[in-house]
Amino acid sequence: MKCPCNSALDYEDCCQVYHLRRSQPLAAEELMRSRYSAFVLGELDYLFDTTHPSAQESGLKSAYQTTYDRIQWIELDVLDTFQGGSADKLGKVEFEASYIQGGQRYVHRENSRFRRHAGNWLYLDGEIGERAVT
Repeated sequence: MKCPCNSALDYEDCCQVYHLRRSQPLAAEELMRSRYSAFVLGELDYLFDTTHPSAQESGLKSAYQTTYDRIQWIELDVLDTFQGGSADKLGKVEFEASYIQGGQRYVHRENSRFRRHAGNWLYLDGEIGERAVT
């Protein structure tokens, strides 16, 4: 199967290596793509584990489960990246992710921030916007 992150690679050659913890993303965009795939496939422990400790609020795992249960993710489009490479400590990725909820199509637009922790990229937070598609 093709990877949900829209890389054009097969899942086993793309995000699965991260989900199985065989490798760590080397760039913020790779982490963002692997997290999107985790939302699509229900890899909820991976989502929690790749969230920066400062953002692991009480109820976060439950929120990830609720999102997985209620939303059908259908497409990812990476719009822009800023830093987030192998030599950086911080990175930003702007993306749009289309989804269906309650029979209605929406677009989730986010400017995500990523920070290294113990050498690995982790999701910190993001500026989020949502809009219905008519």
